Amino acid sequence: MTITIKDIAKQVGVSYSTVSKALNNSPLVKQETKDKIIKLAKEMGYEPNYAAQSLVSKQSRVIGLIWPTLERVAPSTLITKINEEISKHNYSMILSINSIEESIEMFKRFQVDGVIIFNRDNFEMPKTFPMPVVTYGVNKNKSIPVIDVNYREAMQTAVEYLYHLGHENIAFLGDFSFIDERQVEKYYGFQQAMENFSLKLNSHNLINTGGLDWYDGYMATNRLLSSPFQPTAIIGTSYDISAGIVRSLRQANYILPKDMSVISYDNIPQMENLEVPLTSVGVPVEEIAQNMVQTLLNYIKNPDTVPLSQTLTPKINERTSCARAGKFQLGQ
Repeated sequence: MTITIKDIAKQVGVSYSTVSKALNNSPLVKQETKDKIIKLAKEMGYEPNYAAQSLVSKQSRVIGLIWPTLERVAPSTLITKINEEISKHNYSMILSINSIEESIEMFKRFQVDGVIIFNRDNFEMPKTFPMPVVTYGVNKNKSIPVIDVNYREAMQTAVEYLYHLGHENIAFLGDFSFIDERQVEKYYGFQQAMENFSLKLNSHNLINTGGLDWYDGYMATNRLLSSPFQPTAIIGTSYDISAGIVRSLRQANYILPKDMSVISYDNIPQMENLEVPLTSVGVPVEEIAQNMVQTLLNYIKNPDTVPLSQTLTPKINERTSCARAGKFQLGQ
């Protein structure tokens, strides 16, 4: 038998509207009464009728999220944080790993209130959407609100950090395929920073991983270690790449940070759990999630209050993978 708010109201001895307000966490209901109603609703097996609620409120209280891949650690962590943030606002999330066009069509059928899009390979997006949309990445010619995490500044911060530790020979390991504009921003951010500090920049310290996975970082580091260029520090452009860097260095009997300093992009908690806890740079994943969700919710309520671009500030998270360059290393 389906349990309704009328059944709960009868058991508690309050009106239907009081039960409805309590289940929607309304401040108009005393906390004691609210707790009693919520507890009884769970015991009776009450399931809200979302279809009926959305007809009345004209809101589904569901957010769609499009991300074409969940293979890497950092994106999966961000999606988890976004889901947690959405739940805090009493919304639910539907995740799609299909193309943007296919996902939008599906979300239209589910009548979601808004969508967060992660455009992995910089595909051209539709010029208009049937619902509020927010995206993430680089603020370049976007017609929808974008949360820009400032990849260039992150790389400049990493170089500056290593420079002040005395490092002059710094290698940069990243994907140079130039399909993904996020990787392009990191590439140019590193180059600009090296020039700013008058540090050597050539083909020897720009190492193309050819991908963003663990194995790509591992193989690229193997190539670096067998080359004539011997850096004192390495910057990895993602968690997965940096995990491969650490494995390669450890396999070659390097002691971190005594023999080599390593700093990584992606400011996620998992950096602490690598073989060597990695110092990392980037906008903290919790901050990205909060900004994306809050921006979308504001856009749903009032589009005119949301700017087309918001740029977040990267931060250094110091751990144990970087140290001051020794005298024996400088000048090599």
